Amino acid sequence: MNKKVVLGMSGGVDSSVAAYLLKKQGYDVFGITLKTLKNEDESIFNDAKKVADMLSIPYKIVDVSESFSKNVIDYFTSEYLNGRTPNPCVVCNRLVKFEAMYDYAVKNDIDFIATGHYAKIEYDETKKRYILLKSEYDKKDQSYVLYNLTQNQLSKIIFPLFDYPKDEIRKIAKDIGLLVADKKDSQEICFIPDNDYASYIKNRVGYLPPEGDFIDLEGNIIGKHKGIIHYTIGQRKGLGMTFGQPMFVTKINSIDNTVTLGKLGSQYKNTIIAKKPNFISIEKLDEPTYFLCKARYSAKPEKALVTMLDDNTLKVEFEVCHTAAAPGQSVVFYDDNVVVGGAIIIDAY
Repeated sequence: MNKKVVLGMSGGVDSSVAAYLLKKQGYDVFGITLKTLKNEDESIFNDAKKVADMLSIPYKIVDVSESFSKNVIDYFTSEYLNGRTPNPCVVCNRLVKFEAMYDYAVKNDIDFIATGHYAKIEYDETKKRYILLKSEYDKKDQSYVLYNLTQNQLSKIIFPLFDYPKDEIRKIAKDIGLLVADKKDSQEICFIPDNDYASYIKNRVGYLPPEGDFIDLEGNIIGKHKGIIHYTIGQRKGLGMTFGQPMFVTKINSIDNTVTLGKLGSQYKNTIIAKKPNFISIEKLDEPTYFLCKARYSAKPEKALVTMLDDNTLKVEFEVCHTAAAPGQSVVFYDDNVVVGGAIIIDAY
């Protein structure tokens, strides 16, 4: 009897081709779309349903809007109001998306869950652990936002796009006649399609942090900012004023409502403190170890020493750092192409 797999279908080209590939490999595929918002864009469901019908795949919409509102949107809003820069995809993948699909699979006696992410899962017989690996193609690798998955979740996951470049995925979609073959990739936060964080947060909570002072590295007031939610560590453009030379955001302080600016280079920090570690390829980190680490999704991994400070806190010391580490983002550790784990950045210096 064929193995059953429930596939998360977003209406995009990646998950649509994933459905085709899984069927081609002999799986019984069941498509679901997770409804994350009460007023979700209906085109998502329509496109996913059209693909499911074309491939003769059973299709269902599963409402996870309550969990998404609590675990993702409330978290996102709170982080920005406190001067941090969250990565909602990291939280959503663990607490909403893969958790909902895992529960659905268990309740419906389905063997596996799958998505159109670019990464790979293997089982390491020696370690007795499921391992997350980077995609074969760095430009599309999504392992950074998947580092927080649990062993239970990983045990059921299939990523069928692991060894495909994006242009080949689009070619497959065209060759089999998928209507979404030329559909653009999603680039923004899914629940803020116009990328206007400030308006969204104001509508959500009814207020915004007030204007405050720009200060330099010595604490001198050098201008006025329009509210801390408009800034992130490393930002240069959109400061709202000029200083005669490029200036970068190096710190955001929600307590005294200041944004610190510095010259080029001052935004890079060699040491990161991070909380809530999640390890994948190892159970725990027993001693200081060098890994390749990156502190933003698009950053290039750089060599760093990772040390546990206590059970819930670790320190990452880069030999050379070219990434502005923003509290709220994640720092992820790699051993070659294997994801060791990661943690949420709380400070950098």
